[in-house]
Amino acid sequence: MDVTHLRTLRELRDRGSVAAVARALQVSASAVSQQLATLQAHVPVPLTVRRGRVLVLTPAGEALAAAGTRVDEALTAARDAVGAYLDADDRPVRVSGFHSAALTLFGPLLRETAGLPPLHLADADVAHRDFPGLTADHDLVIAHRLAHDEPWPRDRVTAVALLSEPLDIALPADHPLATRAGLHAEDLVEQSWVSVHEGFPLAGVLDHVAAHVGRPLRIAHRVNEFSVTAEVVRAGAAIAVLPRTTAGMLAVDGMVLRPLVDLPLMRHVDVLARPDALAYAAVRRVLRVLQTVSARAAHTIHEGAG
Repeated sequence: MDVTHLRTLRELRDRGSVAAVARALQVSASAVSQQLATLQAHVPVPLTVRRGRVLVLTPAGEALAAAGTRVDEALTAARDAVGAYLDADDRPVRVSGFHSAALTLFGPLLRETAGLPPLHLADADVAHRDFPGLTADHDLVIAHRLAHDEPWPRDRVTAVALLSEPLDIALPADHPLATRAGLHAEDLVEQSWVSVHEGFPLAGVLDHVAAHVGRPLRIAHRVNEFSVTAEVVRAGAAIAVLPRTTAGMLAVDGMVLRPLVDLPLMRHVDVLARPDALAYAAVRRVLRVLQTVSARAAHTIHEGAG
């Protein structure tokens, strides 16, 4: 099997269409199809199947794409053994972060790395299932998940924990419940809420609260950007669930955060990467800095709460 063909199969898995693979590899769609056909000729079971107008991988194709990931990882390690390229500090590193993590971590990351290695930053807030696919275009992807979410696919990405942060209830500072040090879920059932859009990692939190109290909650607004959510809360239009660490800086100017004492809520912030990306010294260095600044952010918020 040709390594290039295996890589094309993996790109199809991560990008979702022949056209997207062609754009990423800067080749024609027919060239991508030819590479897939050549690979298929060497395998006795179908690797792809057409689902509507989209070509998707079969279970055998998924397994071969996962094996191709390990092949790429081994080849990258082999290059590391014979050359200094992978140890170069000036290799640009591409980092993606969802909005609140980017707001909290990108500034300290830039200051700590001081331009070496060069960073290319992007914000990307996607549904839980779509975070692994971002590793096709970024060396490091800052992602988040709830405890009950599906684990990250180990055959596709390596996941490194950054922090686990409590989720609090955001209230207007003049709300009657804001005077309490902690809240109970039953206190909140008659409130109007701001939630994220369906499919995004925090959408399940309010479902969890609703199941706990045995009745649906009243969702008045759908907003993904936490700074916008904070403005809605400050205006007294609704309350919300916000993460204590990465959104703690928003708890000013008329908004407060209060914990749920009878239903502790938590989300996990991780870094996802393709295994072969972590073979680069520059990528590993940026990952270490991310771990450092994340720990510092969590400590700062903890000290402030104390």
